Amino acid sequence: MKRLLPILIYLVVSLPVLPVPVSAQQPAISIAAKAYMLSDYQSGQVLASQNVHERVEPASLTKLMTAYIVFSALKQNRIQLDQIVPVSNKAWRMIGSRMFIEPNKEVTVEELIRGMIVQSGNDACIALAEIIAGSEEIFVQMMNQEAQRLGMKNTHFMNTTGLPDPNHYTSVHDLTLLAAAIIRDFPGFYPLYSLKEYTYNNITQPNRNRLLWLDPHVDGMKTGWTKSAGYCLITSAKRDKRRLISVIMGAKSANARSMESQRLLNYGFQFYDTVHLYKKGEVLTSIELWKGAQDVLKAGFNNDVYFSIPKGQADNLKATMAYKQPLIAPITVGQEVGTVKFTLNGQLVESYPLVALENVDMGNFIGRAWDSFMLLFN
Repeated sequence: MKRLLPILIYLVVSLPVLPVPVSAQQPAISIAAKAYMLSDYQSGQVLASQNVHERVEPASLTKLMTAYIVFSALKQNRIQLDQIVPVSNKAWRMIGSRMFIEPNKEVTVEELIRGMIVQSGNDACIALAEIIAGSEEIFVQMMNQEAQRLGMKNTHFMNTTGLPDPNHYTSVHDLTLLAAAIIRDFPGFYPLYSLKEYTYNNITQPNRNRLLWLDPHVDGMKTGWTKSAGYCLITSAKRDKRRLISVIMGAKSANARSMESQRLLNYGFQFYDTVHLYKKGEVLTSIELWKGAQDVLKAGFNNDVYFSIPKGQADNLKATMAYKQPLIAPITVGQEVGTVKFTLNGQLVESYPLVALENVDMGNFIGRAWDSFMLLFN
């Protein structure tokens, strides 16, 4: 027989959290850039930032979204890597950085992708847009639709290249979302961002991301520059199992964007730890269930739970679980049945839904009638 429970109350219990290596508390950091953001890829937490939602000109960082659409087209088999791409006059005559494609010279999708990523070729972007969407204008519509889907609320594209336009803008927060999406959604293509040089049409051009030479942990992603945008750089680096993403916008020089990005990455790796607290599908708790084929429900998370914690703050991380009672069958896998809140030094860090890890059908008539009777008398 179940114990009597009040109707629609929240039960709150403390949960254990894994310890983190203890070190000195992290200092603050200041970066010489118009806007910047450092985040942990696994947890998604922001470790340092300034003006994260301010609209800024993305310059050639635009090409990350161009690449995202191209990778999606490849994944959906709408184009092939070895496919020959016709070069239009618009692509051939494109201004700015180029890979030097020609109308009378064959070029493949794969070559254009490398030219776009390594050489930052504006001509490559146009050719890829035209083979996928028929025109750059229609391709840009696809870019804006994808930006909305990814949650890039302060982003609007007017072209595939990043050439200046008053209505072409983004934010460091949105660029971080985009960079993480490329790493997450297209792991097979992401290594292209670590290529240090590429040769096409007998012309070899280096990757402008200097950190690929200076830091062995850096494996991407993209540089950008226009006179109005300043010097910009998105960088991703992986040390052991940790990956950080830094975004620098509006630095004063190419050297400054590299050095400030390096400072940001070093800061994050030195003063924070990334902890894998709970695994996807791991049974976190068993919740009492009413009117079901069984009396308890296994619950946990539908995603791995990571946290970036300042070194020396492990003892201050707390987790509490709240779930509603009575919980009544039927229950389906993935159904939200509660909330887990994580706090650090008494401040809320993040909340995650607690979900059912199993399906539970309704119980037989006698069991349901008995539970109804007990609930009635509560």
